[in-house]
This record gives sequence, structure tokens and C-alpha cells, in this order.
Amino acid sequence: MDIIRGILIGRMQPIHNGHIQVIKKILDDVDEIIIGIGSAQASHEIKNPFTAGERVVMVKKALVENNIDPGSYYIIPMEDINFNSIWPAHVKMMTPPFSKVYSGNPLVKQLFKEEGYIVEQPPLYDRKILSGTEIRRRILEDDDWEKYVPQGTIETIQEINGVERIKNLAKKEISEK
Repeated sequence: MDIIRGILIGRMQPIHNGHIQVIKKILDDVDEIIIGIGSAQASHEIKNPFTAGERVVMVKKALVENNIDPGSYYIIPMEDINFNSIWPAHVKMMTPPFSKVYSGNPLVKQLFKEEGYIVEQPPLYDRKILSGTEIRRRILEDDDWEKYVPQGTIETIQEINGVERIKNLAKKEISEK
């Protein structure tokens, strides 16, 4: 029996409960999932406050706490190469083989369709609250954010002083304008 493997690429800045629901739903459809940590080279920016390594830790902890079988996923940092036409080949080179691509990004969907992959839009869950942008905004404004992310995300953000980092990054970007 052939293993059906899919890939989901997201920045996971940070991983939140919506990501977990999407991953669980994808695992209903495939045997294994590759979780690509997108924009792996980016960190210490208001849009990308966490390093690839910090995001890998958050994702791993979140999957463990949600009882997702460790044999069913791979977590792989994926750097942007800013060369759209060859990006799918770059992704393919960095990952185990896959046959399905899950993305809500129109460019990603187009690029992988052109390469002959099955491309599906993953479901979105409560997108007004369950988005990295909204979680970061809530952190920045001392609004309730912890109930929207797995415990492992909270622990990792606390361990790295992530709340302070986001607030300092916001000050820096405001002063540069």
C-alpha cells in the first residue's frame, strides 16, 4: 500500500488552535503530513517575530499535546527563495515526496497546480480570531490570546520572552516610520 503524503506550508507565527484543526482535518485525508515552516529565514519582525527553531518547538509541542501520532508528520523549515517559478522544485528538494498540497495562498496553489500536484484549500476555522496576525495583535495589546493557542505555544513564548519581543519589535517599527 502506498503512503499518501500531503504538505501544508504556513509561517506558524505562532501556531494556534486553527492550525491544529487544519492539521487534524488533513490527517483524515492523508497518511502523513509535511508541515513546512514557511519563511524560515524570517524572524524578529512584527509579522515574523519567532525564529524557525522556535516555531518548530511550538509546532512539535502542540502536536504532542493534541495526541497527533509522531509517525504521521514531519516538521521542516522552508526558506523563501523569492523565485516563484522554481519554488515548487525547491520545496520538493527539501521534503519527503508528497502528492497533495494544502494551501489557501493563491500563488502557492497556482505554482503547484502547474507542476501537476493535487491542490486543496484547507478549511479555515474561526478566521477572525484564529490567525497569526490576530494572535500577535492580541499579544501586543495585552488582550486575551492564550485561549486561542495550544499550551506548548504559550510555554515556548514564555520561555523566549516572546511577549516582550513582540512589544519591542512594535516600538522599533513604529519609530522607523
